[in-house]
Amino acid sequence: MQYLLLIYSNEAELLARSPVDLKAMSAEYMDFTKGIIQGGQFKAGDRLKPTSTASTVRVRNGKLAITDGPFAETREQLGGYYLIEAKNLDEATAIAARIPGANHGSIEVRPTWPVEM
Repeated sequence: MQYLLLIYSNEAELLARSPVDLKAMSAEYMDFTKGIIQGGQFKAGDRLKPTSTASTVRVRNGKLAITDGPFAETREQLGGYYLIEAKNLDEATAIAARIPGANHGSIEVRPTWPVEM
């Protein structure tokens, strides 16, 4: 079964980190990613650019509205994701717990719901 691991953290706190801290965190993510690639669980994953680059699209009564920024103001922002293959929720949450961002933010674990045509 595939799971989407959504990585949330406080964007302002991350942007305030020193270059040395950011480099160390990047190395932790590279090690984690290599591990799930070697373990056969990795399907996809990417960082996201800051929320200042986001746009939110809504269509109401046939009218398009595009606003700058994310849908909601929150303490933690979506900063990246991994799409993984796991046997079950226990394995998926164990993998999520190893994501470096779990130490300062949160990881939402959600099973995917494949489209059946």
